[in-house]
Amino acid sequence: MKLNRTYFFIAASSIALIVVLIIQVNWILETAKMKKEMFDEKANTVLTKTAEAISADKQTCGSLKRGESNNAQHKIDSLFNHFMNLYNIHIDYYFEVKPATVTTVDVVDFSKNFPTNQSGSYQACVVDDSKNNISELKLVFPEMKQFILAEMSIPFITSVILIIVVLVLSWRTIFSLMKEKKIAEHTTEFLNNMTHEFKTPLTNIALAGKMMIKDSSIHEAEKIKHYSGIILEENEKLRLQVEQVLSMTALERGEIPLQKTELDFHQLIHDAVKCMSIQIENNEGDLKLKLEAERFVVMGDKSHLTNALCNLIDNAIKYSNNKPEIIIQTSNDSKNLIVVVSDKGIGIQKEFQKKVFEKFFRVPTGDVHDVKGFGLGLAYIKKIIELHGGTIALRSEKNIGTTFTVTLPNA
Repeated sequence: MKLNRTYFFIAASSIALIVVLIIQVNWILETAKMKKEMFDEKANTVLTKTAEAISADKQTCGSLKRGESNNAQHKIDSLFNHFMNLYNIHIDYYFEVKPATVTTVDVVDFSKNFPTNQSGSYQACVVDDSKNNISELKLVFPEMKQFILAEMSIPFITSVILIIVVLVLSWRTIFSLMKEKKIAEHTTEFLNNMTHEFKTPLTNIALAGKMMIKDSSIHEAEKIKHYSGIILEENEKLRLQVEQVLSMTALERGEIPLQKTELDFHQLIHDAVKCMSIQIENNEGDLKLKLEAERFVVMGDKSHLTNALCNLIDNAIKYSNNKPEIIIQTSNDSKNLIVVVSDKGIGIQKEFQKKVFEKFFRVPTGDVHDVKGFGLGLAYIKKIIELHGGTIALRSEKNIGTTFTVTLPNA
């Protein structure tokens, strides 16, 4: 339900911003329309003023009457330049003068005697004092559309960019909040797991201590050895758990430098198997080695690589329903050592396979806490492998098993 609400909020905010963008675009288009109307008004005014000035100039009117329009070109052009500068129009233009198709003029507004035929084209008539000679004056702006678009481009592009930036920032903010929420949930789960994991050894230590105090036969060496062994064993578990948490944090901060030396990785595998042999025997498991790599020397930190292998084996043991069946194989490609650790355990569902390498993440098991851990093992392994210049990949099927493939560069 909470996830649905989050996606609903994302969708609603995105739609709202898109609507704002559409409104902004419409506003820009309306503004362009208003600018076109203002330009038309200025152009008609310039044309009217020019026509009036020509009509008042008897010499120019005489030239037009005699059909000597070329003689009036310079005068008309200078008038257009004057009035365009006056009305702040700075755009290329050309004009035409020819005999008009009307014979009488009953209106004062010269620009309305001839309708505008096309965008950027304006017409007016020039009339002499007798009102018998009428000429048509046509003013054309061939780049009027480009001129208006150029004026509108900066506010239009700026508005669109700003809205897109707001949209992207809103999405990033929402996804950041979702990520923070996810981290908070993982942290809470980690604290719950840590409390549960620490509770068992602490309880066992307390019980062993009480038994040593209360047991009347505590003077027997065998009893003392038994209870002391429990305390030491549980104390070691606590130490390892604390060390695991601290090591992961230190690795992320880069506070633990790796001591890299040439390592025989096959020997490293044997050491890890020996370390985990007690757990394998206690679970009546079977571990097979198929060490077929011909080049198995790598540059690495012995301690951390051994811990990584132990963690992989430990996972294979913990996530097996019955007796663990584990296979460790090695091989080579052109430049790398390939180590494959596979089991026939409970497997991992596809939707969780990409998340298992995240810190604190554990595959959900409801309220059942039958597998111990903090959700740091695979995150630690991935970090160690990457610090050695390698990669780790996962392949798993539910109730069939899991395979981890580690690739490390050869020394």
